[in-house]
Amino acid sequence: RWTFAGVLTFEDAAAALDDAARLPLPASGIIDMSGLAHADSAALAVMLALNRRATGEGRRIVFAAMPAMLASLARVYGVEDQFAR
Repeated sequence: RWTFAGVLTFEDAAAALDDAARLPLPASGIIDMSGLAHADSAALAVMLALNRRATGEGRRIVFAAMPAMLASLARVYGVEDQFAR
């Protein structure tokens, strides 16, 4: 299980993806977003990239405890189905 904590914005997105690329995907498939303090649309881009990676590796990941602000952004951009359980 990965647990994300902190901020995920345009300023942080590239570093977050680089950090994630160095790690194997979580064995449980769960990425816990409950520690996300602030996010913008770049967070969705990171999450979509992680979904593509998981698909490419034949795995499935789930973003658990997604904050309301991020779920709302996903709806606005029409990508909420990418994060459905």
